[in-house]
Amino acid sequence: MAWIYLAIATIFEIAFALCSSASQGFTRLGYSILTLVIGAAGTFFLSMALISIDVGVGYAIWTGLGSVGIVLLGTVLFKERLDWRKSVGIAAVVVGVVGLNLSGAA
Repeated sequence: MAWIYLAIATIFEIAFALCSSASQGFTRLGYSILTLVIGAAGTFFLSMALISIDVGVGYAIWTGLGSVGIVLLGTVLFKERLDWRKSVGIAAVVVGVVGLNLSGAA
């Protein structure tokens, strides 16, 4: 169940970043409130996951996969450029996440 909580927390992490950007520095009330609510929900699910996943592993996976998701959605939603440097970075994060999962930390 911990990995499901971590997956949910990661989805909230991605949504948090997207809403935070849309809030335009907390000047748009709706997105600002949504950012805070989503951030709280993501933190809740992360804390549930960390009951049985090592904190270093869980947090690294949460932030790593969140970052990858944000970069990929940025290319789709905001027409941001995905060059070879970003692709290498994404590959490095994915390799790191796989390595952490193989460490048997949960």
